[in-house]
Amino acid sequence: MPVKKFRPITPSLRFRTVPTFEEITSIVPEKSLLEPLRKTGGRNNKGRVTAWCRGGGHKRHYRRIDFKRDKRNIPARVASIEYDPNRSARIALLHYVDGEKRYILAPVDLKVDDMVMAGEDVEIRVGNAMPLLKMPLGTIAHNIEMRPGKGGQLARSAGSFVQLVAKDGNKAILKMPSGEVRIVRGECYGTLGQVSNVDHKNVIWGKAGASRWRGWRPSVRGVAMNPVDHPMGGGEGRSSGGRHPCTPWGKPTKGYKTRKKRKSNAHLIQDRRTKI
Repeated sequence: MPVKKFRPITPSLRFRTVPTFEEITSIVPEKSLLEPLRKTGGRNNKGRVTAWCRGGGHKRHYRRIDFKRDKRNIPARVASIEYDPNRSARIALLHYVDGEKRYILAPVDLKVDDMVMAGEDVEIRVGNAMPLLKMPLGTIAHNIEMRPGKGGQLARSAGSFVQLVAKDGNKAILKMPSGEVRIVRGECYGTLGQVSNVDHKNVIWGKAGASRWRGWRPSVRGVAMNPVDHPMGGGEGRSSGGRHPCTPWGKPTKGYKTRKKRKSNAHLIQDRRTKI
């Protein structure tokens, strides 16, 4: 998908780029798969701001995506490729032969009227879903489960994919988009192919308004605040904070490790921070 540039007739258009949306075949979503999406403005159930710089933005409906691909051995036809305002990837509307309709993440090169299916013994084709152990070595896949039946959690954003580099018994060894190497159970499902909208990383918003459309409000520096609002605020004239950089709650924010040991890291072979 190419990226469109503009003639710089205004300052905001000088660097702005937008997708061309050439792959989109329908602008009307499937009504039965829509859900209302309420805005929070970054506030919790007590009305207090817990996530800064949120608010406003265009109204959206949520599209229910089939991350589990649990409709097995039933072929489906790709009815349309659509835009989803809630994610960076494109989505594909599937019409199953039994009449059911579902959305999935659209991989690269998936076209309208293509037939896809999920199951253990399906064909090696883009858009089909199968267990990792059934895939040939070197296969590129996305929407990978971390636990069987839980639904895809890995490689779901635009242009991302994982590569199956080895098999060890009932385990599959995957190379992640970050360079991390991880072990996943072989019965976990994945979808063949790379996630669509590969050029998403090349899009430049170009102006502050484009952030506001997406629900992002301006970010204010801590040193520009008052002492009541931030530990680095206040001071006579412009100051550098007078202390090491910290969060609004006083924790160091540069060089201070906050990553906790999670259960998923037990299956990590090579960390993404490891320099080869």
